Amino acid sequence: MASKRVAVVTGSNKGIGLAIVRSLCKKFDGDVILTSRDEGRGKEAVKQLKEKESLNPVYHQLDITNAQSIEGLVTFVKDTYGGLDVLINNAGIAYKSASTAPDLEQATVTMATNFTATLNISRAFFPLLRPGARVVNVASFTGKLSKYGPAVKAKFTDPNLTEAGLVSLMEEYISVIREGKASELGWNNTKYGTSKTAVIALSKIHAKELAASDKKDILVNSCCPGWVKTDMAGDRAPLTPDEGAVTPVTCALLPPGSPNGEFWRDQKVSEW
Repeated sequence: MASKRVAVVTGSNKGIGLAIVRSLCKKFDGDVILTSRDEGRGKEAVKQLKEKESLNPVYHQLDITNAQSIEGLVTFVKDTYGGLDVLINNAGIAYKSASTAPDLEQATVTMATNFTATLNISRAFFPLLRPGARVVNVASFTGKLSKYGPAVKAKFTDPNLTEAGLVSLMEEYISVIREGKASELGWNNTKYGTSKTAVIALSKIHAKELAASDKKDILVNSCCPGWVKTDMAGDRAPLTPDEGAVTPVTCALLPPGSPNGEFWRDQKVSEW
């Protein structure tokens, strides 16, 4: 069985994801798999990195909301590499502030993509994690706990919160949106921010679970890349994608004994 090290970056044909791939190709001692939902765009991104920058990422199609697509990538990584050393959950969506889509639709689609799909990717790949692996979940400062009322904040910070409990909490959030009572009941006023709060909480749960397993030195952290010029964030953002990739890549290459289950910003552990 091949033992070459490998990193997977979801949603990486453009923006921050592409910048993460670019940086890892220079710093990581193994293959870097660039993934995209659209195969043509993903292969074109790989072609550009190879021809213009002499980098050599590997391409594989991945739609994080599609179970069959996830399984296809898991099988490829298992058969080709025998395990996984870095998983960066970067793929995500955000509705524009001017969107006229109903609140319930925005909340449901955003949560399904940013939280549930990230959870499904993690569940699928965790059995392949090798000792010393790093998992990085790209979150956002918009998911900070200061944006919630005391009752909701207490639910997210409950030390006994489990993965199943977090899933139930997100189902509760969707119900609150359906009833039109999100602000009244102390929830974050953005759907994107709430989905990223869930990602940060999930990272902490998974970090604790893996630390208690028989796999050694696996770190799971979440991070904010900053406000980056991308299709999602718009042109007013001050950071370039390459600047936005710095903190995720830092977390992906942490040495043994580094912080685990933390929220990172500007290359250091930050208050959640």
